[in-house]
Amino acid sequence: MQVKVLIIDDEKLIREVIKEYCYNENYDVLEAENGLKALEILKEEIPDAIVLDIMMPKMDGYTFFKEMREKYHIPTIVVSARSDEYDKLTGFDLGIDDYLTKPFSPKELMARIKAITKRYHNESDIFIYKTLKVDFKAHAVYIDDKEIKVTLKEYDLLKYFINNQGIAVTRDELLNKIWGYDFFGDDRTVDTHIKMLRANLGEYRDMITTVRGIGYKFVKE
Repeated sequence: MQVKVLIIDDEKLIREVIKEYCYNENYDVLEAENGLKALEILKEEIPDAIVLDIMMPKMDGYTFFKEMREKYHIPTIVVSARSDEYDKLTGFDLGIDDYLTKPFSPKELMARIKAITKRYHNESDIFIYKTLKVDFKAHAVYIDDKEIKVTLKEYDLLKYFINNQGIAVTRDELLNKIWGYDFFGDDRTVDTHIKMLRANLGEYRDMITTVRGIGYKFVKE
């Protein structure tokens, strides 16, 4: 499948940088300098993913997203200079899939685009690596064809890691995605569950690597 990305940002330089990296991945690219223009584009073409700025003239990013979601369900990554927790919470409450703060790494953005398009369009019912198998429909984990007992949170963590392979995810992101924004725990909650998940994964424990100063990353050995 050829991925088509709609880039919505009033800064032409930002659009050009993202567009160049998209072309390197052989993605098709659509561009809009504000939310109104983007809504016009959606009348003609539906992208596989949207990269969205918040602060734009005529129509800001979140207003666009709310109007877009009334008709379409397109995976969306916000890339914004606004780094306040309130802005991120607002976005996730609206239903965005991911949030990156400017300045950002274009390579990381590409990895996240790959991850969300895979989740929406190409997610397999089963993940298999060597003798490790995760059956997403059955919510079951197997090693050497023997079911491994994991808690619901451990399973949710493993599935999130698999769907974001190669991406360094922070503890806060895992708390938000797995436990929800109304959870009042701290980073130790994540670390404790990952320790238990690693123990249950046995010989595959090292697929969950620690990224110093950031969080964790799921990689194939």
